[in-house]
Amino acid sequence: MSIFTKIIQGELPCYKIFEDDLTFSFLALDQINPGHTLIIPKKEVNHWFEVSEAEYLRVHQNALKIGQAIHQATKSQRVLTATVGFEVPHFHLHLIPAWSMADLDFKKAKRLPAEEMTRIQKEIIQFIK
Repeated sequence: MSIFTKIIQGELPCYKIFEDDLTFSFLALDQINPGHTLIIPKKEVNHWFEVSEAEYLRVHQNALKIGQAIHQATKSQRVLTATVGFEVPHFHLHLIPAWSMADLDFKKAKRLPAEEMTRIQKEIIQFIK
């Protein structure tokens, strides 16, 4: 069972951004930039190309609305997307607020205080439509 499945099942805490019947979204524990969010299918699947079409499409449909909310909350120039998958064997799409290509650097990721994570979570959620 992946760490993401444990988050979905409520066994581990997270800063939830959005949830529907097929997907779950939450702030990345290590933030590249404040607002860095992950979207995952609820069904644990290792590789993005093994995800069902319905789940894949839903992840990306929700990326549109969550990405727009991140953009509004952070005032970023862009919200970058990345599907990497080495760190957790559960397909996940990163949404990263960015001001330049240098912001797509996972080495910049860092833990933020709980108060900051809660503030970011609330700001993003208020813009989800």
